[in-house]
Amino acid sequence: MTEPFYITTPIYYVNARPHLGHAYTTIIADVITRFHRMCGAESFFLTGTDEHGDKIVRAAKKENTSPRLYVDQISALFRRLWPELDIDYSHFIRTTDAGHISVVEQILQKIYDAGDIYFSEYEGKYCFGCERFYTERELVDGRCPDHETEPEVIKESNYFFKMSKYQDWLIDHIRRHPDFIRPERYKNEVLAFLREPLEDLCISRPKSRLKWGISLPFDNDYVTYVWFDALLNYVSALGYPDGEAFRKYWPVAQHIVAKDILKPHGIYWPIMLKAAGIDTYRHLNVHGYWNIEQSKMSKSLGNVVEPLELKNIYGLDSFRFFLLRDMTFGLDSSFSESALVQRINSDLANDLGNLFSRTLTMAGKYFKAVVPAADPKIDADLKLGLKSAAAETVDTYEAAMATFGFNRALQATWDFIGRMNKYIDVMAPWELAKKDANRKQLEAVIYNLLEGLRIISGLIYPVMPQTAATMQKHLGLDPSAKFYSLEKLKSWGGLAAGTRLLKSIILFPRIETKSTGPRATHEGPAEKEKPEKLPEITIEEFTRVDLRVATVVKAEAVPRARKLLKLEIDLGEKRTIVAGIAGNYEPAELVGKQVIVVANLKPAKLMGILSNGMLLAAVDGDRVTLATLDREATPGTRLS
Repeated sequence: MTEPFYITTPIYYVNARPHLGHAYTTIIADVITRFHRMCGAESFFLTGTDEHGDKIVRAAKKENTSPRLYVDQISALFRRLWPELDIDYSHFIRTTDAGHISVVEQILQKIYDAGDIYFSEYEGKYCFGCERFYTERELVDGRCPDHETEPEVIKESNYFFKMSKYQDWLIDHIRRHPDFIRPERYKNEVLAFLREPLEDLCISRPKSRLKWGISLPFDNDYVTYVWFDALLNYVSALGYPDGEAFRKYWPVAQHIVAKDILKPHGIYWPIMLKAAGIDTYRHLNVHGYWNIEQSKMSKSLGNVVEPLELKNIYGLDSFRFFLLRDMTFGLDSSFSESALVQRINSDLANDLGNLFSRTLTMAGKYFKAVVPAADPKIDADLKLGLKSAAAETVDTYEAAMATFGFNRALQATWDFIGRMNKYIDVMAPWELAKKDANRKQLEAVIYNLLEGLRIISGLIYPVMPQTAATMQKHLGLDPSAKFYSLEKLKSWGGLAAGTRLLKSIILFPRIETKSTGPRATHEGPAEKEKPEKLPEITIEEFTRVDLRVATVVKAEAVPRARKLLKLEIDLGEKRTIVAGIAGNYEPAELVGKQVIVVANLKPAKLMGILSNGMLLAAVDGDRVTLATLDREATPGTRLS
């Protein structure tokens, strides 16, 4: 029996309107929830809003309203936005909910009674944007790393939580559970922070300074620190301590957060749970930033992107697809409208849209829009191969999705789409249709294409639910009948012969853009020599070249060779490459750089060194420029 699945987003702070960062986090929570439902798991998806603290009071004052009216207004914006982005959450929690407040008071009292909360005076540097004290080592040039402002020095009496008491326990727990925090880089970041003594956490604010918050149950003159309040939503939403949902879902709890709130979720939260006698969560899944013009997208920096604006212009499923396809989970990514348009035109219009349109058009032309029967013997005799390719794709997809490898899952799906487009070109159904003797072969080819589309509609469902439903309707399927279940995707032949198809449509219209640069083949400086035009090659010839991403680990000059450098690279495996780039690059500047490598080039010896691969570079006279990536990718990732 498939175990339950529980996923949470952070509860979003309501001092400003929702933006692209909020949308991305919530969409990936929706995608992973849909995937687990495909796997047959009972799933619970929690999101909501964080509504207490200094920043709320300041924002409300700026709007000339009360904190209560202000949080009601902004929380409603979040709540209304998610359905418009096709986000199907199970529960929306607010930290002003009576049930949540009651749980916060219970847990505070429990930890206080256990002796893990004490009263003391403290002086420190406080960032009002983050609503927390910073140590000197956490600041960057004396400034808050997120808000780029200098914290204010505050001295006051407050209640403190004995986090330091649990430091060794947390280190041991993380080491005994290697995937507790993932990707691994963030686990290592937390462990690095824990190498230094952990300070106790200030968990209160005096009402003389702040009244908008949950009162401490053991001292009514203080309100609870916003993080000690907010983090507890993950258990209060399930009806802690006795709720049926808590018993079912908390043992499998997973959180999704952006890397800027790694410390509260990776350190404060598990220690709070330990002190309260609650088992800790299973996984903390941490994603990177969406960067706009090379800086983290931030409402305080004024470079946010409105998600609904993009959705309304380019379509919801296109928007969701771009976010999941262009960001490697855990790494930063750059957002641009031109990149979004390129993805739509290339992956969606050209690849998927064209495959869908031409397949249904041929089915309509050759079989009067009815799914033909396919003779298995014909498929075996011709070695058509789509069945085995589909099975490999589903396996790769399942493994990638289970570990938040959304872009890898989509890449596997699009590799299969490419395989199907190539299949059409190779099998040439229009030629088979010219002779009655080829009727059986034509039936097998068209059936395989339609069945492949059924598989694709299921694989894209978590990311593009509306497109999946449209594809299934045109394939004669009822989307509500769960044709997207993983079990059905693993079984070839789910599309019944005789099923009536709908007329072909354009899934993704191409977006026409005006070129801002000269046409390379006709314009440019008159004195510039035109590059030599190489002979055309077939797609089969091109796919024989295995291009992969590699990270340079070490670089050094080759003795007695003026132009050669010896590079040690990480290609998912360690390799040595000798490259003629010494006149253009110093060894030190190459270390850490990501490059493109021809991975299946026959090894050759250069100056006595076995070179296993070749770098890609642009050569302009004596100037050599390495081909690199505009964002970080996992070493060994294949280019296509």
